[in-house]
Amino acid sequence: MKFNAKKIILWFWIIFATGIVSLFLIFFLISQGIIGYVPPVEDLENPIDKYASQVISSDNKLLGTYSRERENRIFVTYNDLNPNLVNALIATEDERYRDHSGVDFYALGRVFIKTGIFGEEGAGGGSTITQQLAKLLWSPKSNSFLDRAMKKPIEWVIAVKLERYYTKEEIVNLYLNKFDFLHNAVGIQSAAWVYFGKTPKTLSTEESAVLIGMCKNPSLFNPIRRPELTKGRRNEVLNLMCRNGYITVDERDSLKALPLVLTYNKVDHKDGLAPYFREFLRLLMTAKEPNKNDYSLAQKQKFAEDSLAWLNNPLYGWCNKNKKANGDNYNLHIDGLRIYTTVDSRMQTYAEEAIKEHVGLDLQDRFFKEKKGRSYAPFSRDMKTNDIEGIINRAMKQSDRYKRLKKEGLSENKIRENFDMPADMTLFSWHGLKDTTMTPWDSIKYMKSFLRSGMMSMEVPTGHVKAYVGGVDFQYFQYDMVNTGRRQVGSTIKPFLYSLAMQDGMTPCDQMMHVQPYLDAGPGQAPWEPKNPGGKRIGEMVTIKWGLQVSSNWITANIMSRVSPVAFVKLLRSYGLKGDIDPVVSLCLGTCDVSIAEMVSGYSAFANRGVRMEPVYVTRIEDKEGNTIASFSPQIYDVINEETAFKMLDMLRGVVDGGTAGRLRVRYGITAQMGGKTGTTQNHSDGWFMCFTPTLVSGVWVGGEDRSIHFDGMNNGQAAEMALPVYGLFIQKVYAEPSLGYFQSERFEVSKEYQNPCKNAVVLPYHSTPVGIDDVFE
Repeated sequence: MKFNAKKIILWFWIIFATGIVSLFLIFFLISQGIIGYVPPVEDLENPIDKYASQVISSDNKLLGTYSRERENRIFVTYNDLNPNLVNALIATEDERYRDHSGVDFYALGRVFIKTGIFGEEGAGGGSTITQQLAKLLWSPKSNSFLDRAMKKPIEWVIAVKLERYYTKEEIVNLYLNKFDFLHNAVGIQSAAWVYFGKTPKTLSTEESAVLIGMCKNPSLFNPIRRPELTKGRRNEVLNLMCRNGYITVDERDSLKALPLVLTYNKVDHKDGLAPYFREFLRLLMTAKEPNKNDYSLAQKQKFAEDSLAWLNNPLYGWCNKNKKANGDNYNLHIDGLRIYTTVDSRMQTYAEEAIKEHVGLDLQDRFFKEKKGRSYAPFSRDMKTNDIEGIINRAMKQSDRYKRLKKEGLSENKIRENFDMPADMTLFSWHGLKDTTMTPWDSIKYMKSFLRSGMMSMEVPTGHVKAYVGGVDFQYFQYDMVNTGRRQVGSTIKPFLYSLAMQDGMTPCDQMMHVQPYLDAGPGQAPWEPKNPGGKRIGEMVTIKWGLQVSSNWITANIMSRVSPVAFVKLLRSYGLKGDIDPVVSLCLGTCDVSIAEMVSGYSAFANRGVRMEPVYVTRIEDKEGNTIASFSPQIYDVINEETAFKMLDMLRGVVDGGTAGRLRVRYGITAQMGGKTGTTQNHSDGWFMCFTPTLVSGVWVGGEDRSIHFDGMNNGQAAEMALPVYGLFIQKVYAEPSLGYFQSERFEVSKEYQNPCKNAVVLPYHSTPVGIDDVFE
């Protein structure tokens, strides 16, 4: 057969040309979306549209984030990246990154020859950073051979398109924002925080090398689980940085000798600083417009409160009241908002520490000691067995275990049998988690035995909330006692009543007889005779100021006999108390349920010349580009006149200087000018302490989950032992930190004309017979 060289050459060029044309045709069809999947232009222009929203403290610390599961990505710009982070990425993943347009044909050829022909290992990969980004952003599952065969060409097309839309810097930034570094560290900002407690800008060279090393295989080079492998990978990255001229040989060698040091920060909305505050803020901002049909008859007051909040509080339901440019409502979990709060991370830390130190490591031990060996524990000795069983049974029916067993079809008897069977479990304790074997029924009692607490501290002039602790441990006790929980306030309500009397012309130095009063409780009821535990100076003439100083129930009831219960309720509303309040004479001893936030707001009027500040939780909100889209200012309300406010200031300072709150001076060595009031409810179920300085007003509550869980004795059960120490420890820490700007040298400014609060003091007559209900309404 005659060899025809011309025909062979012709066919070679025909095949070659056909291959080239076919290749171009395939890439054209891919680019047009006819073959495979290529994202539309709008997706290319906005490839990452889900960023976590950040909650930021007033001192610019990250308190936490709101995100969907496995999408805890925080937006960061290229300028926020450490140059060594970028250099490490380029040196490791794509050393010719700045010289190609999305596809590095030189690298592909190198891989083909060295790996495909000569079978060499370690020849490197052929994928560029841009291709890897394309794969991260758009990598649908391959269901057939054709899908798998087309995957790489599709990545090439997308990579070329990305290079047209973005600069090299923007592509690097997109890649680092998109990559999942595990442990809920999605994106470089989250990764820097989770593994090192830093921002991308402040990462050291060796820390940058650790994170970039993870990009090859985050599961294999996991710093938490495989530190030795991770260190080896880090050193490989440092070698590559040296080879590409980003660091010197001496720098490489010294950095390789360093140990792998992590500062691990677990990302969980139940962990970290201010978890109760962050959850309250989430619920507040995502609230929907109240619909009466969603509220039960018992929630009539709640519906009214929520409706007013929707109309008057710009932060309430903010996400559902404001829209983005595209017309959609804002979404906390994907829109990358930056929420700048009023909370100071240092003061928040001090508040959380104070609750742990007193409630967790002191008061709780005393409570356990008192209840040890008692059959009714953790309840009070007045509780009957049947009542205790009823409380535990209700708690059982609210548990996840009960709901699961009920869903499985078990009868009530079988479920109870299950709750009486010992099981291995991990339980909360103040000294660390406790692995034990216990019946689920007993575990309910065990968890109820822990005392609860809440605290809020707010700036007087601005209303800015500086510390917010809704409970003792959010992981196990998620009920927020600052805003959601409401408990009887006891004697902390008395200053509100006294202010009504001062407004009507009384003075702190007015005198009255300190004897048992009798007040008409209403038609068909016996006269109300308030008790006065530990009463002093019985039968003597005493001042109103002294009555408040020692928290005399008799003096308080005497004042109540001179005012209208309806007028008192109206004033309480002006002080910001929102719950159900019955206009009865016993209200003067704090029988109504109130939240800590409401009490703190109310007491701000005493430190602020009669002007009440509504709590401010957020100062501004920015979108992910840093544009301010909302700002918030204080809401203020005139409650009492200036003269009355100074009279109350004089009396409430007396409570701290020589009354029931005197332990602040003696035990905690606080010398600052301050006013305050303790409050202990019936059977010492609740302990309250309210206190204010010229610049801060704070409230603390301590008690059991159920009102029937409390100390049996008054020594430990009084507010001065339960709640006041939390504030004492907190304010000690605050004053010890000068950078906060709060000092013991601060003074209340009192107008000259009101510096004598006892001007025109009189002796008030004693009501020897029960005052009729009609009389007090006149």
